Amino acid sequence: MNATDGASPAEQPIPTGGERLAAFAGESFQRAITEVGERVYHFLGYGHSNATAIVGDSTVILVDALDSPGYAAELDRALKGITEKPVRTIIYTHGHPDHRGGAGYWRESVEEVIAHAPAREPLEGYDRIATALERRGARQHGYGLSDEEAICQGIGIREGRETGAGDYDFLAPTKVLADDLVTLVIDGVALELRAAPGETDDAMLIWLPDDGALCSGDVYYATFPNLYAIRGTQYRDVSQWIRALDLVLSYPAEALLPGHTAALLGHGLIQEQVGTYRDAMRYLLDGTLDAIEAGLTQDEAAEAVRLPDELAGKPFLGEFYGMVEWAVRSIYVGYVGWFDGDPATLLPLAEDAWRCELRALIGERRLENRTLRAIDESEYQLALQLLALWEPSRERRRLLVRALRGRAEQVTSANARHYYLACANEEETLQAPLF
Repeated sequence: MNATDGASPAEQPIPTGGERLAAFAGESFQRAITEVGERVYHFLGYGHSNATAIVGDSTVILVDALDSPGYAAELDRALKGITEKPVRTIIYTHGHPDHRGGAGYWRESVEEVIAHAPAREPLEGYDRIATALERRGARQHGYGLSDEEAICQGIGIREGRETGAGDYDFLAPTKVLADDLVTLVIDGVALELRAAPGETDDAMLIWLPDDGALCSGDVYYATFPNLYAIRGTQYRDVSQWIRALDLVLSYPAEALLPGHTAALLGHGLIQEQVGTYRDAMRYLLDGTLDAIEAGLTQDEAAEAVRLPDELAGKPFLGEFYGMVEWAVRSIYVGYVGWFDGDPATLLPLAEDAWRCELRALIGERRLENRTLRAIDESEYQLALQLLALWEPSRERRRLLVRALRGRAEQVTSANARHYYLACANEEETLQAPLF
């Protein structure tokens, strides 16, 4: 018998954030094909994202195309076990590359690729900061990390570019929709394509009225959503995302087929789960606006606004991808900008000067001792903030790597975990400046 076999629940060791993330990944991303009616098939776990195949009279319509050609080939083999009809149409629920990167696998058979135009154009100049965004994106997604470090990507298995299944291979849209609502019949299949900007400005829902199935892309997935992506994006309008979820709830769907995580089957389950998902977003939006109205700073709002237990405890709102604190901060800045109303932050000292003043007040020895004690006591966030005050040195770098790795094991969010570990690796190898 192991030492813990007879222990009471109160004595059992508390899982680390990394262990909780690994358990979530093991439960959530096992390969599965969900059949809806006689012609709709939802593929989970075949790639980082999901795909839905709709078998028409003589062809297959594919909603999203996974993230890489290698994964697409595996999906195609599974699809061949269902039908020999060729894939002629691909519909993108939105433009994120993990939903389009496998499309090139079907290059020889596809005749039409449908997407929706964005509700707003991206800010001018994003191409000028591409290198910085790519660096941040690689950290968020865990590119370059080992499988043991990365575990998963929070809403799916690791992308094919990280597992040897190939890099993105896109097919450009041949038809870009501009209207909010478009009805089509493709190879005997009636479809309703509905603009639903939320996580992205080009998102749309695909409703199959004859099958009672709704493809939701990334409007809904069963983790706490990325209301803000730490890789850096324009403000994601949470009120707009809530409206997109209201659209989902307006359909009499018996099957909800998301772009990540498992399908939801049964109208009652869809209404309860998606409705709760929407309510959580509304709670954070309202709470953050109330905090602004009450004069709280951004840091104070991020500390004060939390989901109530009845929402935070829902398994489909676990912080394995996005995080509540990031959402609050994003809403805060999205509504009132960077200035939080505190006059002390209006024209602050230069960061180097401020750190120098703090070091002088604290004293080098006291700063060093408190940092070491924080690390020894697993107070890694405190250690990281104290290390920001240190003068550059090899010892600081060594401790920084230790604190980053320790902090990574405490969080459940794959995005946060990846960012900490990627920065730790960069510090160790001196490949790039830390921030």
